[in-house]
Amino acid sequence: MQSVKDMVVVITGASSGFGAETAKLLGEKGAKLVLGARREDRLKALCDRIGENAVYSVCDISKKDDALALAQKGLDSFGKIDALVNNAGIMPLSFLAKGMVEDWDRMIDVNIKGVLYAIHAVLNHMLERGSGTIINISSIAGLRTNPSTAVYSGTKYAVRAISDGLRMETGGKIRVSCIYPGAFTTELAASIRDESVIEVFRARGFDKIAGDAKRVAEAIVSVLEQNPELSLSDIVIRPTAQAM
Repeated sequence: MQSVKDMVVVITGASSGFGAETAKLLGEKGAKLVLGARREDRLKALCDRIGENAVYSVCDISKKDDALALAQKGLDSFGKIDALVNNAGIMPLSFLAKGMVEDWDRMIDVNIKGVLYAIHAVLNHMLERGSGTIINISSIAGLRTNPSTAVYSGTKYAVRAISDGLRMETGGKIRVSCIYPGAFTTELAASIRDESVIEVFRARGFDKIAGDAKRVAEAIVSVLEQNPELSLSDIVIRPTAQAM
């Protein structure tokens, strides 16, 4: 295992959920953090908690220039980028017949384009250095589709495909991991506007089985702590109570 102390890690979607928990855990271990998200108040509070090893850039990851600015913040602050945790994502689930096209567009922009923009922002730097780790956060929904998840699953299947392609293109230089979380307590469900989907979630009791987001953060840190010659390509993590 390698230490993450002084490792420079860029985290998208860092203001809450998996991103914030990963930042806290890495901060405790002495990593240098570059945090990106849209909510500046939360980013500032998180950096204040972590201390001088954390900087932030207000970032809408669906905008290429914001992703580039986030990476540049890391280079300006710490001189290098060792790892990217591509965590930003949204999940406004809906049944296709509801025609919530704006939600579909936003998911495509954040969950697919945002992943690509963040990779683009760090990739050439990592290739020039000959090393780096990119962790893309997909979802259990990126492995199977259920009613109401068609578009969201489509975006998360795309994250899987992007991860596989990136791994093949950069083998021997960059470690690429794709993590598929199940039901964990984050703000993702808060973006659901389709009331019928909300009722389905309540009926299935997802709120009762959802695990602590810290468990996913621990998995992310574990990937970063692997010896450089080892790469954990795919990790599925879910609460034991979640059967599917």
